Amino acid sequence: MDIEVADAPERKRYEARTGGAVAGFAEYQLTDQLAVFTHTEVDPAYEGQGVGGALVRGALDDVRTRGLAVLPVCPFVKSWIQRHPDYADLVYQSGPGDQGD
Repeated sequence: MDIEVADAPERKRYEARTGGAVAGFAEYQLTDQLAVFTHTEVDPAYEGQGVGGALVRGALDDVRTRGLAVLPVCPFVKSWIQRHPDYADLVYQSGPGDQGD
């Protein structure tokens, strides 16, 4: 299956498309320095076909080219990054004092 991932900034999400249809999306909130991934969803008709993985990889690759860090609030994005340590460098790391110390 050919999966294309593209940013849809007007909807604040990355979309995975196949055959012109949206197979899944990853919603985000954007700041000047950070992309916060809040929710990922794959259409049930496409589950188990690699759409979620392709979606997260494509979104993170795009975020990397923009020079942004990632805050994976979405459990799917967070677990995908944990399984792909070559993307761990994108994860936002709060510094001392950022946690109300």
